[in-house]
Amino acid sequence: MGLRESFRDFRDWCPQPPDRLPTKLKRYSMPIAAVLTATLILSMSFFVFSSSLMSHPTVPILLLANGASTSSDDWSMFLHDSAHTGSSTGSAPKTSAILWNFSRSNNPLESSPAVVNGSVYVGSTNGNIYCINATTGGQEWVNFNITQEVFSSPAVAEGYVYFGGLDGSIYCLNAYTGALKWNVTTGNFNWIRSSPAMANGYVYIEASDGTVYCLDALTGAKIWTSPTGGSFSSSSPAVVGGYVYVGSWDDNIYCLNALTGANVWIYPSGAPVISSPAVADGYVYVQSGDGNLYCLDASKGVKVWSFTTLASTTEGPIDSSSVVVNGRVYVGSNNGNIYCLDASTGTKIWVNTGFSTTDSCAVAGGYVYVGTDVGNFYCIEASTGATVWASTIGSDDSAAVYNGVAYVGTSHGLIAFGTT
Repeated sequence: MGLRESFRDFRDWCPQPPDRLPTKLKRYSMPIAAVLTATLILSMSFFVFSSSLMSHPTVPILLLANGASTSSDDWSMFLHDSAHTGSSTGSAPKTSAILWNFSRSNNPLESSPAVVNGSVYVGSTNGNIYCINATTGGQEWVNFNITQEVFSSPAVAEGYVYFGGLDGSIYCLNAYTGALKWNVTTGNFNWIRSSPAMANGYVYIEASDGTVYCLDALTGAKIWTSPTGGSFSSSSPAVVGGYVYVGSWDDNIYCLNALTGANVWIYPSGAPVISSPAVADGYVYVQSGDGNLYCLDASKGVKVWSFTTLASTTEGPIDSSSVVVNGRVYVGSNNGNIYCLDASTGTKIWVNTGFSTTDSCAVAGGYVYVGTDVGNFYCIEASTGATVWASTIGSDDSAAVYNGVAYVGTSHGLIAFGTT
């Protein structure tokens, strides 16, 4: 029975029109009728919605709209969320105890993992995408050779997994089965190392030719593209407050309108920007290949401060992205240091020396977790910079922290640090 027929039957059932009611009741008749009508419509809408869910049992009831995850502790994309805060609100492992090891010999897991609803999603250099049980380390599904090597970190939203491949395509898979939903090719000579950001039902990602794509998350339809002028770009966009922030190989940092792709502002740095911006409290934090970490006003693109993390750019491009937690910025550098800075002033709070990293930090439970170029994985005290523990696991990827466990890709698989 449709809503129209139900309303007609309800109308016939209702008491007589006001002009047939006693005078004292006339002034109450319209409010009462409005309340009853609204109640019926809401009840019928809930019935239709419930019937739709019953006919589509694979749709998870707890998934929220606009790409929101079902738990504040979900690490649903690169650096946790679309702002790239790189931090989890949950607990974190305090020891180097290994909960499990998902071993894949000779198949390095080069992308950073996403962890949502008790499952870990990660890409491999063999072109596979794996879904792993976050508690046991057991494989839930694998999509074999869907693309070339996967360096793009998956993003998970509304029951789907999104990532880019070295074949230049953007992919969407069913998060529960691994089945292909759609894929979009960005160009014959493109490759994608950028990780997608999810916001308001859209996918934002940068291709190697410097073009930023905005796609409809459900269908893959192209909403807009915006060229940045660079090539070999691999910065992952941050999306906050209706704006997209991204770096480019053309030495610039861009702010784009999230709905149209139009340029809002462009900030010129001194070298290619392949790291990913982080946005917090109205400021953008991004590290450039010129050896400086920049803090910019998010609305105007004006420099607030800069901090030199690398004195000589001959040490290679800087792709370690900064993360911002509780008024502090944590960032690694090719010079062997991990820095903690005051987010408002850029003042150095502490520095941990002795290891080089191109990975980004993950922060949770008062600790900083980071891998190094030589394969070590560190846990550092967030307040002091003191090393708590280290593990030689062959790690060279940014970690994800979820429900007291740190997940990190290695040259031979995925390792989970934790005890629960």
